[in-house]
Amino acid sequence: MRILFLGDVLGRAGRSAVCRILPDLKSRQQIDFVIVNGENAAGGFGITQAIFNDLINAGADVVTTGNHVWDQRETLIYIEREPRLLRPVNFPPGTPGSGAGIFRTADGASVMVIQVMGRLFMDPMDCPFQAVERELGEGALKSKADAIFVEIHAEATSEKQALAHFADGRVTAVVGTHTHVPTADAHLLPGSTAYMTDAGMCGDYQSVIGMKKDEPVQRFQRKIASSRFEPAMQDVTVCGAIVEVDDATGLALSIEPVRIGGVLGQAEPQVVKQS
Repeated sequence: MRILFLGDVLGRAGRSAVCRILPDLKSRQQIDFVIVNGENAAGGFGITQAIFNDLINAGADVVTTGNHVWDQRETLIYIEREPRLLRPVNFPPGTPGSGAGIFRTADGASVMVIQVMGRLFMDPMDCPFQAVERELGEGALKSKADAIFVEIHAEATSEKQALAHFADGRVTAVVGTHTHVPTADAHLLPGSTAYMTDAGMCGDYQSVIGMKKDEPVQRFQRKIASSRFEPAMQDVTVCGAIVEVDDATGLALSIEPVRIGGVLGQAEPQVVKQS
């Protein structure tokens, strides 16, 4: 099985690039399952139902969110009826929606997706480690699902790394989001769990984490807001990672970065599975 994960989709330019690129990327890389983080897809803040539908129609199997999940108020309603839209699993009990689910590939394999949010330099949340432990239980890999993908939406690299080692050998992959900057540390942990600190964003990198440069720059200089943040709209790099899964164990055989278009160095796996 091959799983494609795409990092935070930023605004109209990011989602247009993802929707344009994704169908062909799935085909040439022989992808079985696609996860896309869409929490910044609506003008940089949240995701609407229409945008969620666009990502699903383009080929996403699951769309995750993060700390901006409630920025579009309609999400509070439609997330309850859409199991393919996940919010962090460690929101307090009673929060609308779900943070984990088991989904099927086209050939019937099961993929468990868990999204969890970090606590360092973020809003106070329930413990991400305990939340992941509750979802995994005993022997979840291959008993509950053929593959388990954990996305940690967090600021601190240390927290992401710690959670990955906590889950090593029990899940297929742990991949981080939120910082909008792709890291160069995609590798397998000792227990054969794939790991990458941050998948990066699908957005314009001639920006400040996806926003037009002028307003963030002057806020850092003057500590005064002069206008709203607006997504940068120029040359988008679609960023993420592809995880190759050992079908016998559910653990990872490899993880490789994806960077397509825009100003970053390009990256895409050269070897794909045989049909």
